[in-house]
Amino acid sequence: HGEDLIVTPFAQILASLRSVRNNFLSLTNVPSNKSRRSSGSAGATTPQPRILNPGDEAYTKLSLETMEELDWCLDQLETIQTHRSVSDMASLKFKRMLNKELSHFSESSKSGNQISEYICSTFLDKQQELDLPSLRLDEEKSPPLSVRKKEKAGGRVVPMSHISGVKRALTHTNSFTGETLPRFGVPTPHESDLAKTLQEIDRWGIDIFRIGELSINKPLTVVAYTIFQSRDLLKTFMIPAKTLVSFMLTLEEHYVKDNPFHNSTHAADVTQSTHVLLNTPALESVFTDLEIMAAIFAATIHDVDHPGLTNQFLVNSSSELALMYNDESVLENHHLAVAFKLLQNEGCDIFLNLNRKQRQTLRKMAIDMVLSTDMSKHMSLLADLKTMVETKKVAGSGVLLLDNYTDRIQVLENMVHCADLSNPTKPLALYRRWVDLLMEEFFQQGDKERDANMDISPMCDRHSATIEKSQVGFIDYIVHPLWETWADLVHPDAQDILDTLEQNRDWYQGMIPPSPPSGEAPGDSDNDEPKSERQHEDISSISLTDDHLKGSSIKSLDS
Repeated sequence: HGEDLIVTPFAQILASLRSVRNNFLSLTNVPSNKSRRSSGSAGATTPQPRILNPGDEAYTKLSLETMEELDWCLDQLETIQTHRSVSDMASLKFKRMLNKELSHFSESSKSGNQISEYICSTFLDKQQELDLPSLRLDEEKSPPLSVRKKEKAGGRVVPMSHISGVKRALTHTNSFTGETLPRFGVPTPHESDLAKTLQEIDRWGIDIFRIGELSINKPLTVVAYTIFQSRDLLKTFMIPAKTLVSFMLTLEEHYVKDNPFHNSTHAADVTQSTHVLLNTPALESVFTDLEIMAAIFAATIHDVDHPGLTNQFLVNSSSELALMYNDESVLENHHLAVAFKLLQNEGCDIFLNLNRKQRQTLRKMAIDMVLSTDMSKHMSLLADLKTMVETKKVAGSGVLLLDNYTDRIQVLENMVHCADLSNPTKPLALYRRWVDLLMEEFFQQGDKERDANMDISPMCDRHSATIEKSQVGFIDYIVHPLWETWADLVHPDAQDILDTLEQNRDWYQGMIPPSPPSGEAPGDSDNDEPKSERQHEDISSISLTDDHLKGSSIKSLDS
């Protein structure tokens, strides 16, 4: 991706106004105000204006271009109201561009349409439905929800004030009283092998499945305990080791073991990935110990008591959880409620020795980070991160100050979101294993939907899903744009991660089944690539092939 290309509207407006200013100097030949305050004056160089004569062709051309660019800036600024922030400008633009690309992709084949539906239904929030036409052509054919057989989560109606999924306090809560804790928090006959594996706790791509085996299916407790110890968080915040282990074991018990994907192994993987991202050199000394602990804590709890079903399924089936949380980030709200309820168990409050202010701050940060793992918030998160990176570029400062809560939590939210979407960036063997587990969980949901006479969610039909092509689309449209932007933020620290992602993408591209015999109608083949699809398509390349800070072309994307 080009170094000087800008895609987020706020950064584009800044760049366009600078261009208008330079053009104005060329057209009027007025002296430049050298003392003008500019956040980028220290790091950016302003080109010398050309002196043009009225009546010249170049003068007329530049006048028209300047007016066009200024009109575009005004159009953008006129749409900013109290309910439409700079963040909304970027996220809506990204959604429009993604929708445009996915429309081409869905027309390429039947599987392309299913993958497009999956991406739209998973990674675009509900507001998107008001702004953009749906890709689904058969919406009118779907029976109304009231005549479908409804799937009730759990089958038993519970009082609305009750947090479902919280079990009675377990015996291990106080089982370590008077005993010496095992080296890694849990007893295991494989302690020496586990120690050898955990020596790589700081390495991207550690074999988390191996840790699960060696810890006798307690990977989350072992990983969290190791990270808390290595970061000296127990001493810093006066957390008794037994309390940490009791809480982690209780938390791990509340992850559903029968889920193929959303279980404690996934939580351990996201926790370890967050730990590694916190260690990135570009962020050294940026975050406080409390912020670091909040991020690791958020990663450990982010999917607790996950039922192995999507938010949309819970909403469509009128589940108790969807009713409790008004259809908004249903699972993420539930994970938080369960986790903070578990802290109230006897011997489980790891934050007991924090003062009131620290506790309130940590709770707010953890809530913000876990809510950001709602995949429907992906585009907003990406747009905010991209705006932050590009504004820094346009301003010419090249430095991330992160000197206020909004900026700091934005980076932490994206960090945990990146960790949650990190499977495709791991060594191929691990990535493939995660894909198999996720698809099985999707298929189990599809089986439930089929049995309940509900519409089967995209990518959840085990009889029609195209796994290889779906992974290529997932990387091209979701994972690569996110990780490329993160890599921009921490440049050059994440280059190896980005390289692995692109290699894995190419492997799955190579595994897409060949086209069927020639008797099949064009467009039905799963191997038909959309005409607009490039080898490494992402949000950045989608937007920048057509517009480079020019009002008319940018405006066409936003209109």
